[in-house]
Amino acid sequence: MKLTARTQSNDWADDEFGEADFGDARLTQRLAVLARKISQAPHCSFPQALDAATLKAAYRFFDNPKVDVKGVLEPHIGQTLERIRQLPVVLVPQDTSEFNWTHLPATEGLGLGTGGNRHGFMIHSQLAVSPEGLPLGVLGMKTWVRAAEESGKRTKRKKLPIADKESVKWLEGHEQLVALEAHCKDTHIVGISDREGDIYDVSMAQRVEDVDWLVRAAWNRRVEHEEQYLWQTVPGTPVPGETDLLVPASANTRKPARTARLALRCTKVRLQAPQHRIAEKLPSIEVFAIHALEIGADDGIEPLEWLLLSSVPTHTCEQALERLAWYARRWTIESWHRVLKSGCRVEARQFGNYDRFVRATALFGVISWRILYATLVGRLDGDLSCETLLQPLEWRALYCRANGTAKPPDTPPTLAQVVLWIAQLGGYLNRKHDHPPGPTAMWRGFLALHECTEMYRIFRQNE
Repeated sequence: MKLTARTQSNDWADDEFGEADFGDARLTQRLAVLARKISQAPHCSFPQALDAATLKAAYRFFDNPKVDVKGVLEPHIGQTLERIRQLPVVLVPQDTSEFNWTHLPATEGLGLGTGGNRHGFMIHSQLAVSPEGLPLGVLGMKTWVRAAEESGKRTKRKKLPIADKESVKWLEGHEQLVALEAHCKDTHIVGISDREGDIYDVSMAQRVEDVDWLVRAAWNRRVEHEEQYLWQTVPGTPVPGETDLLVPASANTRKPARTARLALRCTKVRLQAPQHRIAEKLPSIEVFAIHALEIGADDGIEPLEWLLLSSVPTHTCEQALERLAWYARRWTIESWHRVLKSGCRVEARQFGNYDRFVRATALFGVISWRILYATLVGRLDGDLSCETLLQPLEWRALYCRANGTAKPPDTPPTLAQVVLWIAQLGGYLNRKHDHPPGPTAMWRGFLALHECTEMYRIFRQNE
């Protein structure tokens, strides 16, 4: 996979935010400045990361009603579409996460969450990902709060039309993909959802659009087959092939790593409408089911099993393996949420009210994407020039710091090499059996790189 990263300028913040339209050019400029400065120390509080003038400007920016999620994300989405257009296939997982500010009870405008969270808000996002797992950018972000009066009314909500439920987020996410797909006609876009997205109304909408979809089945739906139900029908179909899957060791359960043997099945099925909605005369839906079941598992081990539904034709073992690999890329959006919460420490921020938090979260969402992008791009295409990620001043400072020299080379090092150096600045040891560096080491490394670059600039300013 080849991507051309810097298409406009030599500064990522200008690339991702330079076209923002708030009706005021000063706000656009301020957004790029904030993105640039905050990304240099994403885990620090604003007073730690910003000088006095920029700190004052930041609080004014996030308090400005002209600033909204759409305005912050729109230029970044434009750049994301440019990256999407470079690839033949792009996956778009969508997922929901919850932010908890129970420790800040004075924050205004927040609502109920799950469990013990009585003071927070929800976010439902879409992230474009290459089939290899490289995050290409954020495509959507919806936020909302749950009203206190909705607590305990699950049965009542079940009877509401989807437009009046939180689950409409999945339908809105699909509709947004359909709108964006018009700008990426030569790219095959596949929306991906976990079991929460297995909603009949969403499947009905998806079947008539050009954007394909893939979801993990949550319900044993009725099907037009003699077995009558999905989970009884699919496992009874022929096995076109098998595959081995390495299951990593689990620290929580103290189970060692093992290799699981999976039997693969794929078949076309026609789903019937839910029985409690027969009066609506909803149409049946033709889908492709992909089933993976572990065989020969040792005693005491629960066999692995997945059942996926997709609009993408799936007839062979190779195609079934590809669909499973696509679904596995859901972890990328979960990793992005972890970076947003842990790397950028959004839940530790003190903005005083919901609106400021939402505006800031949109900006931190793009900063989190960049951290995750930097973490993964070196693994997938390490031979690229490091200037796809760093400015010339940054990579020269990094080279001198990593190699203990005052003279950088004329030719930029590779992307894989600078990613390793950044991770080592962040505490990565690079031992023989270590896993590749993760987001935590990378954002710590970016913080150290910023300091190195400033010192390099100061000492070289008279040359």
